[in-house]
Amino acid sequence: MQFCGNKLDKKDFFGKSDPFLVFYRSNEDGTFTICHKTEVVKNTLDPVWQAFKIPVRALCNGDYDRTIKVEVYDWDRDGSHDFIGEFSTSYRELSRGQSQFNVYEVTLLSFLVDTEVTFLDYIKGGTQINFTVAIDFTASNGNPAQPTSLHYMSPYQLNTYAMALRAVGEIIQDYDSDKMFPALGFGAKLPPDGRISHEFALNGNPQNPYCNGIDGVMEAYYQSLKSVQLYGPTNFSPVINHVARYAASVKDGSQYFILLIITDGVISDMAQTKESIVNAASLPMSIIIVGVGPAEFDAMIELDGDEVRISSRGRYAERDIVQFVPFRDYIDRTGNHILSMARLAKDVLAEIPDQFLSYMRTRGIKPSPAPPPYTPPGHPLQTQI
Repeated sequence: MQFCGNKLDKKDFFGKSDPFLVFYRSNEDGTFTICHKTEVVKNTLDPVWQAFKIPVRALCNGDYDRTIKVEVYDWDRDGSHDFIGEFSTSYRELSRGQSQFNVYEVTLLSFLVDTEVTFLDYIKGGTQINFTVAIDFTASNGNPAQPTSLHYMSPYQLNTYAMALRAVGEIIQDYDSDKMFPALGFGAKLPPDGRISHEFALNGNPQNPYCNGIDGVMEAYYQSLKSVQLYGPTNFSPVINHVARYAASVKDGSQYFILLIITDGVISDMAQTKESIVNAASLPMSIIIVGVGPAEFDAMIELDGDEVRISSRGRYAERDIVQFVPFRDYIDRTGNHILSMARLAKDVLAEIPDQFLSYMRTRGIKPSPAPPPYTPPGHPLQTQI
């Protein structure tokens, strides 16, 4: 909204006033809280303040008839601003374009209401989140039979791969309606012929790599460790391209793809990985990379485009789709794995809604209306009195 003033009261002995507005939201207990201040317009009795944007809940807590108090002041350098006058209005009055407020002649120039949609509006409208896991089976992880290995299967506690997988997966699975997750591995020699693969199904079925829930993924991961030989190199681009192929086939906003890569180290195909990420940035997908173990992860930080937008052969990624975190930063010092996993999940998933919204906004895709709530047959809705 935007306001102007007309023939405001002159408060300065020399020159004209320097007016500004202060907006107050009224509270349930009759008190008022400042919710917005305009800029000061210098040396005029006919100011035009810049248009500003404020959430409806900050202005009136969503109550359209709640009092909004506006005070008009003349700015003074020493902070002892002179009171010119005040008026009261409401969201409903403003939205009807009720323009002139009392003798101080403050006029509403424009009032526009814009509804901001959220990640959950899309989920409620039926957008599906598709979650894919890719696990690093390179030899640098160490022999899974040895307790020093990052893939060691201890009967007493989860290894760091399993912790990272559970931490992120258990939250994302709540947004995935069918709970069927493709789970891939990379960097291993596969039976029976020992060929090296950078994109193999953990459940051993390349035609149907889907696992039932995070428990199904964990089971397939443990079974793979028993059957494949850890090898190398550490190539990311095949699994990124694998998910990108699916994402490229549904660009209408009905589906969004999240790839979780859990890895212990240095990428071997950095140029190809950058190329894959730049290509994927225009698709409905996000990539989460969790680094486990003690390695230096400088290259991963480069892929996470928070500081510098990632580029490949002169092309920049349309948006930032990679979130990288080293798991060691989240390990609780007291050994509380539940706490470690909660911290990791919170940080790892923090950027996903914004990445999701940036794709939908740039494509002009609006959320579908949410379906009506389900009422079991024979149970009329009871009215609360």
